[in-house]
Amino acid sequence: MLFSNALVRTPGHSVIDGIDDYANLGQTDYPTALAHHQAYVALLKDRGVTVTVLDPLEAFPDSCFVEDPAVVAADFAVITNPARASRTSERGFIRPALEHFYSQDHIFEITAPGHLEGGDVMEVDGTYYVGLSARTNREGFEQFKAIAAQFNHPALAVPVHDFLHLKTGTTYLGDGKLLVTGEFVNHPAFANFTQLVVPAEEAYAVNCINTGNGVIMPAGFPVFEAAMSEFEKIDGGLTCLSLRFTAH
Repeated sequence: MLFSNALVRTPGHSVIDGIDDYANLGQTDYPTALAHHQAYVALLKDRGVTVTVLDPLEAFPDSCFVEDPAVVAADFAVITNPARASRTSERGFIRPALEHFYSQDHIFEITAPGHLEGGDVMEVDGTYYVGLSARTNREGFEQFKAIAAQFNHPALAVPVHDFLHLKTGTTYLGDGKLLVTGEFVNHPAFANFTQLVVPAEEAYAVNCINTGNGVIMPAGFPVFEAAMSEFEKIDGGLTCLSLRFTAH
């Protein structure tokens, strides 16, 4: 397996008011979103992952997207600083969960004026590709790069223009293979990978999870399917719903 643990947070009723800067697919239906989330957790468990389910945070509509307020690795964790003010205070609620898996001296924080969201951070065999997007700025990247360097992990910046996050448009599948679409097709940062190109009309499928024991993809695409229609409405992808790691 590529990871053994996952943290998820149950969506609150307020998820219907989640941020929608990109999707424009209508309002999320809460009962359906909750059912999709439960099925998502079940899929992870079926793949052999130990899942910790955190309580909903009604004050934070997007808090089910736990990937954004933190980045987790085998040897360290980083509490990020989301760019949108409505998400900034989520940081204080993710720390207690991380403290169950990491010692205090291995938990770090991104501070203003730096902004970083976990959806922009893609780990590839110990190297971190970090998207410079509308949600992650250069200062946030530099802070993260300095943290990763303490554990001998290089970090490389990748400009993101057309997607919400880096991992909206590319996902590492292992064995040197990278799913790519849109602006990341033949991108020089990924020249050394075998690129599996996804057509624009199927771009939502790029954001998937390789558990090492099967690939989970949004419903409507091949392999293990997870219904995501209600989270897609508020700019959420498959990876956004969990923090996946094997902590030492």
